[in-house]
Amino acid sequence: MDFKLTEEQLELKKWAHEFAEREIRPVAAEYDESEEFPWPVLKKASEAGLYSIDIYMQAQQDPTGLTLPLIMEEIFWGCAGIGLSIFGTGLPLSALAAVGTQDQLFEWAPRMFGTPEDPKVAAFAVTEPQAGSDVRSLRTRAKREGDEWVLNGQKIYITNGTVADVYVIVATIDPELGHRGQASFVITSDDEGIRPGKKERKLGIRASDTSEVLLENCRIPVDRVLGGVDRVEEKLAKARKGESSGRSSAALRTFEVTRPSVAAQAVGIARAALEFATQYSKERVTFGVPISQHQSIQNHLADMAVEVECSRLLVHKAAWLAASGQPFEKAEGSMSKLKAGETAVRVTEQAVQVLGGYGYIKDFPVEKWYRDSKIYTIFEGTSEIQRMVIARALLA
Repeated sequence: MDFKLTEEQLELKKWAHEFAEREIRPVAAEYDESEEFPWPVLKKASEAGLYSIDIYMQAQQDPTGLTLPLIMEEIFWGCAGIGLSIFGTGLPLSALAAVGTQDQLFEWAPRMFGTPEDPKVAAFAVTEPQAGSDVRSLRTRAKREGDEWVLNGQKIYITNGTVADVYVIVATIDPELGHRGQASFVITSDDEGIRPGKKERKLGIRASDTSEVLLENCRIPVDRVLGGVDRVEEKLAKARKGESSGRSSAALRTFEVTRPSVAAQAVGIARAALEFATQYSKERVTFGVPISQHQSIQNHLADMAVEVECSRLLVHKAAWLAASGQPFEKAEGSMSKLKAGETAVRVTEQAVQVLGGYGYIKDFPVEKWYRDSKIYTIFEGTSEIQRMVIARALLA
């Protein structure tokens, strides 16, 4: 067992941190206020190689599994909203890689990212008004008509929903089969019948685009179903006979794989708050001494540091398990997401407390980190869902 990062990993971490410090931190407050999508920052990330398929290919070849967690912790140390704008395409890419054929991967993955000169983003659309974590209740329907699929439905809370060039849409073909009757489809912004709906105004991660995606008689070629028509029809036939390919849906399996990376994002936010609060406590003077000399402040900082370190260790272990092909026998992916998400909320709240009144105003970034952190106990499975997954693994 060795916790020391390699020289290559240290360089990777430094590279991502310098980009966050130079290109993200200086504009984070501006994009938080305007709620505009940070295309200029995304373009710089693409030019630098941070926003590219190559990063995900490198991550796949890393036997430690730490490539993405290391990069994401640094980028989200810079800004969670901008970080999600840069890495939001990773989720639809994961769905494409997990379910799609090799030909589909080669065709659609490059289009998801575009080029450094003209970067694009993609979206993964699962959530609906009546179906959040309960993917069995999805109402978006896909019906085959000859050589086409016709999709109708409403998706909500979709990252990159307004700005995506490529969408991976999860829809139901046979409602009687629950999640076994579902499939994923590739749709482009150029296809007729798909359009963005309302863009959400959010508490935090405001640089990240979150919106509805509406499907109204959206027609796409029959080969746009991920995995291919033959594979999907075979899966449906087995489901109708009562045969099962597994308890979880493809959508939930995608979330399971990405949970350690999402948890690493939360660690980045928490670390940013810890570092800022620590430095502030050394400079802020009350009763004639820096507040860092007050025992109550030291207690806050100590608790914050322990929580961040524990969360990071869980993230790295889960990432290593996934990279080495070992199963999450105790739901370690969910553990990392649960712990890191709740740590981000707790640590940023304590940072606000350390700064007192200054922590509550926009002149200092801790109030933004506090707002940004809350989503990590909600999206890609709430804390309650993570606890349910962990308990089921323990009781299985």
